[in-house]
Amino acid sequence: MQYFVYGRDRAGSGDLKERLTPEHWAFMDGYADELIARGPTLTPDGEDTTGSLHIVEVPSFEAAKSFAYDDPYYRAGVFDDVLICRFRNHTGGTMWDFANAVDGFNRYLVHTDDAPRSLTSPHVILSGDLLALDADEHLGRAVLLEAPTPEAAAALAVADLSKVHPWTFGGRR
Repeated sequence: MQYFVYGRDRAGSGDLKERLTPEHWAFMDGYADELIARGPTLTPDGEDTTGSLHIVEVPSFEAAKSFAYDDPYYRAGVFDDVLICRFRNHTGGTMWDFANAVDGFNRYLVHTDDAPRSLTSPHVILSGDLLALDADEHLGRAVLLEAPTPEAAAALAVADLSKVHPWTFGGRR
């Protein structure tokens, strides 16, 4: 089962997060085969992080909680909160399958509370429904995509009431 795990940074935690990044990456190495997508959300200028997004395939909610709450970032208090939802992946692949990078486009996480939608753009990296942990209750959608602007990202995701976060592929660099 896939889970959407999004830790939103606590104000002022940037230096702590930076110091813990090698430990966080080492922790993520243990999930290399289970990761569908990963990476930080960013401030509009791309200079600082605002959160840490992971879509992970693990066998149970208990395993998803371990993934989220054993992360060195979480244990050290980097996050204000962590959202964990089941994720129904409509694209079927991973972020590493995406090969359509367009010069001048940025990457975004579009998070919306609206109804399910099918997206067919070649600029969609991943798209899926966010579901309650214990039922098929639809909570919203998450779309990872590339677009020239945040407004274009929301339009491409067909998401009127959405939060658009600059995002980038995560992992070792």
